[in-house]
Amino acid sequence: LPMAFRDVNARRHIGLQQLSSLASTGRAFLGPMKSHKFIVDETTNQCTLICSAVRLIESLDLTSAAGQLLNETIQAQNKEFRTGMSTLLFLVGAWSSAVVECLQQNVPVSAIVSVMSEGLNSCCERVQCLQISIHDVKKELCSSRVRPNAFECKACQVGCDSLLNPQGLLYFQKRISEPEVISISCCSHQGDDCHFNKALVSPLVGFVSAASLVKPEGDRSSSVISGSGVISSSCIKQKLTHSRHFSTLGKSHFSGQQGNFQEYLLKPSADPCECSDLGHLAMALSHGNQTGVKLLQSIAEYQQERAECRGSSQLNITGIVTCSLLGLPESYSCVSQGFVTLVSPEQAKVIKHFKDKSLRILLVDGDLTEQYRHLGFNRPHNIRTILEHPNLEGGRAGDTWLSRMLDILVSFEVNLVLVKGSVCRNLLDRCTASRILVIGPVPRDVLCAFGEVTGAQPVTYLSQLNPSCAGNGAQAELWEASDGRAMDLGELVPVRINVRGIPLLTAVLTTAVASKVQLLEDQFWTSVYRLHHALKDGKVFPGGGAVELLCLSPWLATPVAEYKSLVLQALASGWKRYLSVVMCNMAKAPSELEARALVDHHLKKAVDCGSPSAYILELFRRGDVLGGGSGPFADHGEGLKVYDNVAAKTEAWRRALDLVLLVLQTDAEIITGPRRNELLNSPVSSEFMFL
Repeated sequence: LPMAFRDVNARRHIGLQQLSSLASTGRAFLGPMKSHKFIVDETTNQCTLICSAVRLIESLDLTSAAGQLLNETIQAQNKEFRTGMSTLLFLVGAWSSAVVECLQQNVPVSAIVSVMSEGLNSCCERVQCLQISIHDVKKELCSSRVRPNAFECKACQVGCDSLLNPQGLLYFQKRISEPEVISISCCSHQGDDCHFNKALVSPLVGFVSAASLVKPEGDRSSSVISGSGVISSSCIKQKLTHSRHFSTLGKSHFSGQQGNFQEYLLKPSADPCECSDLGHLAMALSHGNQTGVKLLQSIAEYQQERAECRGSSQLNITGIVTCSLLGLPESYSCVSQGFVTLVSPEQAKVIKHFKDKSLRILLVDGDLTEQYRHLGFNRPHNIRTILEHPNLEGGRAGDTWLSRMLDILVSFEVNLVLVKGSVCRNLLDRCTASRILVIGPVPRDVLCAFGEVTGAQPVTYLSQLNPSCAGNGAQAELWEASDGRAMDLGELVPVRINVRGIPLLTAVLTTAVASKVQLLEDQFWTSVYRLHHALKDGKVFPGGGAVELLCLSPWLATPVAEYKSLVLQALASGWKRYLSVVMCNMAKAPSELEARALVDHHLKKAVDCGSPSAYILELFRRGDVLGGGSGPFADHGEGLKVYDNVAAKTEAWRRALDLVLLVLQTDAEIITGPRRNELLNSPVSSEFMFL
């Protein structure tokens, strides 16, 4: 293949400029007040709403070497932490620009690399003094929590013998903004049964309560079902009152089917402080991501109650899955026990037949197709297979395999099959006609959860099935919306597969806007992993810019050599730009210039006091880091502070700087492929040497 060689560092350091240009597209994603972007597919004209660096980078044209390296760096951060990518992206751009300025002042590349690496290591060590243990954070959150409102008090007084009692599950959703007080009748015990009058409160700011069906006396506001888009939120001055996209149920069709399970859960502890310390920590780590944090709070509280029996305080991510439903307002988002998924209308009819029945379940750890072979299967190298299963009886190819698989399922009286991989369409249709429900693909963690509770043992091929492999006790039903109605989304129908005692929870994310489906799922998982890593680290950083502010202090207090000072100031400029942009995004400063002035003011006071860390911690304690409150909850009166993950933040710093220094030290760019004529005819052809 033709190759072109270009000397990069002898010119204008194109790689650094490309990094800076690409990173500038994500500055609106910094801070809790993120600005969303629409990504439009030129081939289909379909658009997707995003507010994360990962989705942005996936949508950009990254044909350059620097762009590919940036993508790999962000994907690595996302794979390990699922948070910190926007910080990484911004710092890559800020430090790339700062390094270019150093080069323009004739600072040697070797000096830039050594001093910046040393400076970052020093910073990471210095900020350790700001780390706060999770135990101390929980105590702080409990002590600063406001008195529970009437709804929470009554909910906390509700007792139930068993959370997993199918007739004793309580739908429990709370609102981020101050909720209205709604009367709720406590359960009346009849043996092991508890019966609740479900009171529904929307967990999402900006949407009217889905339970406007249950309104306080004197409240004449229209129900969301009626199509009005009334928004009640104490933190929004100007409200969107009419919108065809964000307010109504749209064209969703509901059926009157009523399941026998109450599927929404959370049995709060009698102590309102003890019952939700993980929930408060999740809120403090959410950074304004209020869409999914209430769902996570319910999940965390439920898992915390179960974990106390095992002596564990970790968040079990393997016990959490999501299901996105298009066609309902976001106020219908909820947490459901078991596995919620989407099936065809034909399969939904089978599930109606299964009502109140205990199902025999089978787990398939692979594809349910005729051609599937397990990982590691090797065919003989010197044999070419013409026909693996000769059809001696005639008929269409594959009919024999289909009939044999169906006979196996029928002979073992299997009603439900969960498949990790893909499912043969013809087999799926035959099973549905025989009232056997086959669902796939299903996450491996879901298979494990059902296997532990039902006793089912996963098989790779149906031919391996024996009586001990199938499990018992599974139940299937149509998923119900929060008002108790089963719903039909047209082409797909949401259903719930459940087993008594299963620890699996599904976060059902609903929206009436197709372009927001991926956004809501990303936001939810970001909140989940922030809480997970905080518990895993056992400590957090104070948020609101406290850590970055401390990183800026040492360079002002310590005199160093001239070129070293220049490089350290370049490193510090990245954090200063970061703080300035966050403040502008949060409307704490009208411009970056005024934001920088405020940062410099705090830096001077931190240095003058003799202990920058003590000064910054005091600002954080007062909730006044960089002015205007410590975060997105300052206006809610909830007394919540903002915290950051330790490992995710410092690793984002390291990855950003490593990428910038790698591109800086790249001496040449070699382009391969059939692009010779394109390069020869380009304006920059003189910059290349063709090999």
